[in-house]
Amino acid sequence: METTSRAAAPRRLPPEERERSILRGAVDLAGESGLEALTVRAVAAKVGVTPALVAHYRPVMESFVAEVFTEIVAAERDEVIASYDPDVDLRTNLLRLIETLLDDSRDDVAMVWVQSWALGARNEALGERVRVEMDLWHSALEDLIARAIAEDSRVRVDPGSSAWMLLAMVDGMSAHSLVHWAPRDRADLARRTLAAVLDAPAARTPTSLAESHS
Repeated sequence: METTSRAAAPRRLPPEERERSILRGAVDLAGESGLEALTVRAVAAKVGVTPALVAHYRPVMESFVAEVFTEIVAAERDEVIASYDPDVDLRTNLLRLIETLLDDSRDDVAMVWVQSWALGARNEALGERVRVEMDLWHSALEDLIARAIAEDSRVRVDPGSSAWMLLAMVDGMSAHSLVHWAPRDRADLARRTLAAVLDAPAARTPTSLAESHS
């Protein structure tokens, strides 16, 4: 007697679980191939469901891309900021933070950031989330530096401008590393940049610099 085999149908999941599985699949896909890989069909293939099901749960792809971006970068920010050790001096803490962010193992998140800046120029939902996440990163660093200043009067830097300079350095070096254009010793450059930031006079804020050229 002949038998006919059929591919197993996707297991029916409760709506909340199915929604989470679609988001997890999209996050994994973006980590592997970047935000540009996020299409309804690609996400559906990754999760093992029909494109119609993905479209049902996430009908606006632009907003879904923004959501996936937020999931990825917010998780990294929470992880890195949580590693701050209050028993260690500010310079050591910031150097550890920078070295962590510049580690090659985080190139997938660097790719997500770089693509978000380009795609966010035309995807307003993504652009808004990029601005929010960059503000949150700046605020987190500014808070860490301000706390160190409160605890150690020898630290004399402006928290806001110091946070801006450190973020600019990390973002630039992360983007450069994606095309293998970076100094051989990124850790040494990180130390030099950190020294320049922390040893800068506290009065040299972006506002005062702008005023000096007006």
